[in-house]
Amino acid sequence: MNINQGNICGKRIKALRKKNNLTQCQLAELLHMSRSTVLKYETGRQIPPVDRICDIADIFDVSTDYLYGVSDCSLPLS
Repeated sequence: MNINQGNICGKRIKALRKKNNLTQCQLAELLHMSRSTVLKYETGRQIPPVDRICDIADIFDVSTDYLYGVSDCSLPLS
C-alpha cells in the first residue's frame, strides 16, 4: 500500500466513524487499541494492518476493498 492509499484509508475510517457517531476513543475501545493509534490511522501516518482493516470493516459493515480505496462501493461482499 502506498502513501496515497493510506490517506484514502484514513479518510474513509474517519468518515465512517463520524457517520456512526463514534468518537476516536469509542472506536479505539471497540478495536482494543489506543486513541492515538486510531488518530494515526485517520491522519494516514500509520496504515492499519490487514487484521485491523478486517475488524474495522466488520464494525462499519463495509468491505475491506472500500477501506483500502480499491473500490468506491462500501457494501460488503456478503
